[in-house]
Amino acid sequence: MIITRRAFTTALSLTGLAALAGFSPLRLISEAFAQSAADVAKPQSLPDMALGPQDAKVTITEYASMTCPHCANFNETVFPKIKSAYIDTGKVRYVFREFPLDIKAAAGSMLARCIAKDDAPKFYAVIDLLFRQQNDWVMKNTTETLTRIGKQAGLSQQQVEDCLKDQKLLDKIAADQKYANDVLKVNSTPTFFINGEVLKGETSFEEFSKHIDPLLKN
Repeated sequence: MIITRRAFTTALSLTGLAALAGFSPLRLISEAFAQSAADVAKPQSLPDMALGPQDAKVTITEYASMTCPHCANFNETVFPKIKSAYIDTGKVRYVFREFPLDIKAAAGSMLARCIAKDDAPKFYAVIDLLFRQQNDWVMKNTTETLTRIGKQAGLSQQQVEDCLKDQKLLDKIAADQKYANDVLKVNSTPTFFINGEVLKGETSFEEFSKHIDPLLKN
């Protein structure tokens, strides 16, 4: 298992990035395309958090780590353009999936799931907040900062603590991460799939459009 309870508990009980010194992120594997769009399409342990119509011609699936600065930059500079041009107009279905590269990213993902429950728009609002405040909760005391964010979103102190100790939720995130790694060959963040075709790393809005527009015309 990539994410373990012992490492998770230890990391959250300490302050700063030194807590993660003994944590090993996913081993790097050779890049490869997904076996098929169907492999990407089906959710595994956790229900998909999606915006846009389910029957849209184009589905974009993003795998991101909440501590990834490239993911945060994409969230701030590119995703709003995709949302305005394609998601809000009903042309694209957008799916966000967790791919935590460290323990703090796993904690952020867990908090987002606990706050949003099954409310996808609320989930996207929470991950937007976490990305925008990434430096605060990654570089400082993770537990205290995530607790503050959780309380701002309406959770009690106890609810935040229960969330960050939820072994079943952690196991589901880890299982989905393992599926993405083993089957879809995801090994870095952000990684995107557009109807099964993979795009890795920070990608401009213009590059997304080059892939999306021809699919919309078909």
